[in-house]
Amino acid sequence: MWVLIRTLGFFVLFVSLASVSPGATITGNLKGSDGAPFEGAFVQVQNTKTKITVNVLSNQDGRYRVENLPAGEYDLRIRAIGYKSEPQRAVSLAADQNASFDFALEKGMVRWSDLSYYQGIHLFPDAPAKKEYVGTCFGCHGFQTRMAPVRRNEEGWRDRVNYMRELTHSATAPFLTEQKANDIAAYINSLFGEDSVLPRSPADMPEYKGLVRHFGDEAMSIVYVEYDMRGPSRMPWDANPAKDGSVWIANYGGTNAIDRLDPKTGEMKEFKLPTQGPAFIHSAWEAPDGNVWFVEQAPNKIGKWDPKTQEITEYQDAFIPGKEGLRSGGSKHTIRIDSKGIVWTSGTPFGSFDPGTRKFTEYPVAPNKGDRGITWMTGIQTSDTYGLEIDKDDNVWVTGFTPDGKLYKKDGKTGKITGYSPPTAGLPRQIAADTDGTIWFGEYAAGKLGHFDPRTNTFKEYSLPGPDASPYALGIDKDHHIWYSSEQMDVVGRLDPKSGQVTEYPFPQSENTMREFIPDSEGRMWFASPANNKVGYFYLADRKP
Repeated sequence: MWVLIRTLGFFVLFVSLASVSPGATITGNLKGSDGAPFEGAFVQVQNTKTKITVNVLSNQDGRYRVENLPAGEYDLRIRAIGYKSEPQRAVSLAADQNASFDFALEKGMVRWSDLSYYQGIHLFPDAPAKKEYVGTCFGCHGFQTRMAPVRRNEEGWRDRVNYMRELTHSATAPFLTEQKANDIAAYINSLFGEDSVLPRSPADMPEYKGLVRHFGDEAMSIVYVEYDMRGPSRMPWDANPAKDGSVWIANYGGTNAIDRLDPKTGEMKEFKLPTQGPAFIHSAWEAPDGNVWFVEQAPNKIGKWDPKTQEITEYQDAFIPGKEGLRSGGSKHTIRIDSKGIVWTSGTPFGSFDPGTRKFTEYPVAPNKGDRGITWMTGIQTSDTYGLEIDKDDNVWVTGFTPDGKLYKKDGKTGKITGYSPPTAGLPRQIAADTDGTIWFGEYAAGKLGHFDPRTNTFKEYSLPGPDASPYALGIDKDHHIWYSSEQMDVVGRLDPKSGQVTEYPFPQSENTMREFIPDSEGRMWFASPANNKVGYFYLADRKP
């Protein structure tokens, strides 16, 4: 995805893992195979006990610096696509210790698992099943973590596709027939089977060089701190900070559990759901009273974790008669709680739940022709509404994730629902409210960020970089900058609304699959990366929280 980074000046990277100071410091230099300073490589420093990993980038002079590390044992690795180096393992650091480690990078192989969605899609050969493969499989994850690193024969890939077809029945049943599943399996086999049509490395293809992204000087300032999930295939869908400093994690994978993370220690505690069968926990959010509410997308339920008993209670919403168990018959997507304690959910349909009366209420917005749940791009069933946010005045905002999608506001005082049409029909996806009451949203299919001012009923749009800009995760930091993930391009971006400047940053793994960005009280922006089975936060080193 990226190899070369141009001038960085004399910027020095640093990171703080904890507010306690002082701590240990690691510095060093990176050199390429030609002996010159190497810029733009991720230096990944992982605590072997807590599994907390700090990711910083080397500067123009090949220097890196990681500060305020708690005493402990660390592994140091380098990630630079197309290069390799020997790691430093079991490095013991005491408090206040300064240590230095240099790395010599050698030419290595670019792997298919290193690519972005955009790069892979453009390099994969055309075939009748390609569109079905991309549209169906890439809804939850891509090819990088679950396909490219393994080899199976066609029977093996067919087994995996059928497993996913059964697991995702609630979403894929209307269109993923047995024939389509077989066609998809055959196409995956042509890519990653025993007799793959692809070269060993995508860099061996002439088109590859033209698909490589380059990042500017300012992109080197980003710092990522990541936490490994406590087991495989958790697929953390979002990471939402709580008022006590912990972070709640919604696991979309098969564990049917939510996790509470202690960011200081990396410890996670798991709370299992009563639900049997796939729950697909999509979103979790702490209410003002300390209860944690979450949605179960497949069974059309919401759940509540009680901080006093630490037990989970589930509440079942009704399906449309005849469509029980199908997403088009009813599903929950994103959850938020207003100041009165009412629970709001987007999905199919947009609705609310009153914990006092235990009553669900449906609000008909984003109507579709003939059915709830629509077909777009390649036939994937999607929700009537997608992103959901509650502004400072208790107005509830949702996006209509449809080709002509609107923004909808349910007035917190009058209850009136009003729809607003953006200038571009760009599949509005996630949504966020700024402290001034204005609304930001990502136009996924248009490659733009949208801004709406309810006071003047006016829109403004900002085009994003890249040949397939696709804003998904969205968040607003304390300086009113708008952060987003560009899903197809596999990067993180920041818009400065005052200047209109957009800066994009590399991510330390491929296939970031980020869904939401949620700021905490310290100014850190939290994310989940389901494909990589990690959660974490990021910030800019020159704006250290």
